[in-house]
Amino acid sequence: MACLYKQPKLSTSQELLRRARDQEVIEKNIKLSGMDGDTYIQFLLQGGDLLKVRSTSWKKNRYFKLQDDCKTMWRESKRIFKRHRSFSIDNISDVRAGRHTEGLKKYTDQQVENYCFSIVFKDHHKNLDLMASSEDEAKQWVSSLQKLISSRNNLNQQQKTEHWIFSCLSKADKNKDNKLSVSEIKSFLRLINIDVDDDYADMIFEKCDKSKSGYLFGEEIKDFYDLLTYREEIDIIYQAYARSAGVMSLENLVEFMLTEQKEMTTLDDAHKIIEKFEPDEKAKEKKVLTKDGFLIYLHHPDALILNPEHTEVYQDMSQPLNHYFISSSHNTYLLEDQLKGPSSTEAYVRALLKGCRCVELDCWDGSDDEPVIYHGYTLTSKILFKDAIKAIKEYAFETSEYPVILSLENHCSVEQQKVMARHLSSILGSALVTSPLGDAMPTKFPSPEELKGKFLIKAKRLNKLEATFAPDLADVEESEVTEEEESDDEDEPVEENKKKKLKLAKELSDMVIYCKSVHFNGFEDANLSFYEMSSFKEKKAFRLAEESANAYVNHNVDKLSRTYPAGSRTDSSNYNPVPLWNAGCQIVALNFQTSCEEMDLYQGKFFVNGKSGYILKPVYMRNRVTEFDPISLARGEWLKPKTLHVMVISAQQLPKVRQKKSSIVDPLVKVEVHGVPADVAVKETSTVDNNGFNPQWNENFQFEVYVPELALMRFLIQDHDSTSGNEFVAQYTLPLNSLKMGYRHVPLLDKTGHIVPAAALFVHIMVVDAE
Repeated sequence: MACLYKQPKLSTSQELLRRARDQEVIEKNIKLSGMDGDTYIQFLLQGGDLLKVRSTSWKKNRYFKLQDDCKTMWRESKRIFKRHRSFSIDNISDVRAGRHTEGLKKYTDQQVENYCFSIVFKDHHKNLDLMASSEDEAKQWVSSLQKLISSRNNLNQQQKTEHWIFSCLSKADKNKDNKLSVSEIKSFLRLINIDVDDDYADMIFEKCDKSKSGYLFGEEIKDFYDLLTYREEIDIIYQAYARSAGVMSLENLVEFMLTEQKEMTTLDDAHKIIEKFEPDEKAKEKKVLTKDGFLIYLHHPDALILNPEHTEVYQDMSQPLNHYFISSSHNTYLLEDQLKGPSSTEAYVRALLKGCRCVELDCWDGSDDEPVIYHGYTLTSKILFKDAIKAIKEYAFETSEYPVILSLENHCSVEQQKVMARHLSSILGSALVTSPLGDAMPTKFPSPEELKGKFLIKAKRLNKLEATFAPDLADVEESEVTEEEESDDEDEPVEENKKKKLKLAKELSDMVIYCKSVHFNGFEDANLSFYEMSSFKEKKAFRLAEESANAYVNHNVDKLSRTYPAGSRTDSSNYNPVPLWNAGCQIVALNFQTSCEEMDLYQGKFFVNGKSGYILKPVYMRNRVTEFDPISLARGEWLKPKTLHVMVISAQQLPKVRQKKSSIVDPLVKVEVHGVPADVAVKETSTVDNNGFNPQWNENFQFEVYVPELALMRFLIQDHDSTSGNEFVAQYTLPLNSLKMGYRHVPLLDKTGHIVPAAALFVHIMVVDAE
């Protein structure tokens, strides 16, 4: 059928002009990406063919190319009816060279190892498993993508904003003439998340259209950009301290740092700030900080709300293992729900890269005498036990060098347990702890520092650890132990639990050293050794945390406790971890595959201390005679509270909830404190209508906090909707004791816990001790 519309053919001169303009846009984007003159980005802009791998038989040619905005990859099929797809560079979590994903290991041969690479995404999208036509080409793709990702991650806030706005301006310029008409300005404003009435848009346009030509061009677009990005709140703060001919002198900057930011700052420190952040060389010579330099400084990671010292390991890591909260995952092998969702080694990789230090393996008999991992008696897919151990070994210490606990839920026959033991031994080698550290029977746990780079097995054991040092007790044949874990349901009759038995292979049993799983028989169980630990389903854990809070805290002073979600959570939802941390439980396991408020709190808890996955418990939770009771704080029986003052000032470049031009955010901010019951509170700003680009609130809130060591602070931004309920826009959570005082920008995370580029919340924080 004949095409009803044909694009008019451009003349040669028009085509050359269009190409020149396109090249100008590309060069501008390259510069804004921080890769000016870089051969890597030229390779990506040229693009090329790659083989997309989905199965042994499904390998299809796809054309990949970086688009002109230098932040979007274009993917095109080679079929007659071509299909186009794209994905953002900012949405890439990792680019892995070689056959390091489950798909490539399964569907390609060893000999093409160096031809393969994978693009791993931040959200729940499947990996892109790809093959190049040569080893050199594969290296070029991997190096180029990694360089671009690194470059974008290293852009400062001002550069991110400028690139983002320039990209939106390019999209709004429909006819690509480098000019903006009134209608294109209105389209641009919608793209950047602002909805204004026509009169206001006309007013902005007329103010910038100094040539009265009916469109904005050149310097007029720059004036429009400056008007758009002007931040009145920064101007007010700056002018309050810029007392030296309208700019900040060294003395002015010291005064600001001491008065507002509560940071001890000398004249020499102030000079270093100016040298590092001031963009104007003449201002540097005069040792003054301009408003541009001031804003660049406020956006630097060292000046954000999170104490930069806490981004590294700053806590004492030489305490016994049970003195730490430990980042822990439940049903780690699952990517989705626990009824029919896929099991994958990739799920272990993702959890470990998030800093998880305790992963769960549900082990069952498989075919060909090879144990498998899956959620038993469900339709979830299966993976080989040995493949999971290999993936764990490869990625265990990428994010954190501190020990990883392998929590085995063992449903295997004795024969396949022996296979498990062989795999653990051969794959993990000397990194697996198979005997106590030292020459004598230990009386307490070793520290995370002593266990760096080591794996611990948490499982059932046939006998006491003391048997290791008593030869006459060590000769134990295969025997039965009471099964616990998922079957340990407090709602079941006791008689039922006692009937459940599990035969253990000695080879596997002997690998259990510091984390022997036992049934919980009450806090007064005198036979319990320090290394014997119980697991608690959430209902029982919450009941103990509420009804026997101090006893639970005391139990966890020298024992380990693991808690996990109820089996009824078939959708892999999560419980609130905070009350169980309040009770001193160390291994509070959540479903890492599920994005939710509970995981926001979890990520915030373990975001500090270098993302090591270990957070030292407060001293009163490490003292055997502690009287700490998180519940009794509701009756005011603890310390005098600190007063937390929070001013929510403004936000910048909030993401759209729905990626449609007509979708504009109506943002509001919730400031939440999570901790002991006496500290839990939520305050909420008013709603700013139709502005997700630069909304302002300037609202003050006050909180009383009794136990700041256990408190988390969460900033939640929502899109107000009175009919269907507010929708999530972004959030950021961090421990209260990791807050920095004064005027601070708050980075924002999306639903999956990844940074939203260019977006931020601007607040003022102050903590005042009780008199």
